Amino acid sequence: MERIPEPEIMDDEEQARAYSEADFEAPHSMFVHLFTERFGDEINGHVLDAGCGPADISVRFALACKGCTVHGVDASKPMIRLGRERVRSKGLEDRIRLYHGYLPGTAIEAEEISALIVNSLLHHLPQASQMWDIVRHYAPGTGSCALFLMDLIRPESKTQAREIVEKYSGSEPEVLKKDFYHSLCAAYRPDEVRQQLSDAGLDFLNVEVVSDRHFVVHGML
Repeated sequence: MERIPEPEIMDDEEQARAYSEADFEAPHSMFVHLFTERFGDEINGHVLDAGCGPADISVRFALACKGCTVHGVDASKPMIRLGRERVRSKGLEDRIRLYHGYLPGTAIEAEEISALIVNSLLHHLPQASQMWDIVRHYAPGTGSCALFLMDLIRPESKTQAREIVEKYSGSEPEVLKKDFYHSLCAAYRPDEVRQQLSDAGLDFLNVEVVSDRHFVVHGML
């Protein structure tokens, strides 16, 4: 199946609310678990959560890695608003800061970052090179910044995409199922990501398949 791009920003209020209230326990817990498995939980300093959405992973990360401050950036105003609600409900306003805007243009309150975390942003971007430009912008080039990116794997066919949606989101609202299907169709395959990294001069990073629908990219920058 050829890749079918989708809109970059989830600005629709209903869509953002459905996403925020959806059950992402399994993939989001896996995200944090896989990060700490590879880098440990003693990440100090500032962490940038690129494309943070409603801040569920920002919150999970802050709770798991207690020595860091998380800076979440997202281009969707509804997502940032919902994220701030989540952060307040967890009492984490002192350790999580959320910003509306695009990267790398949005200024965050940190001169250097210890980790760059990215969940399900790559497939939203019009050009994959934008993601790797963000990585290079924030990479100090000293091997001191941990990168951890997780995203969806594009299925072999639209039929397989629909089967994955029903398997993992069958009980979710129709708006969320539709979004999941479009995200699967817009996703990349691991071999395509390896080529992107090679083109960007980042082929020292590791690409791993970690589930039937997710891959990760990780390494020190």
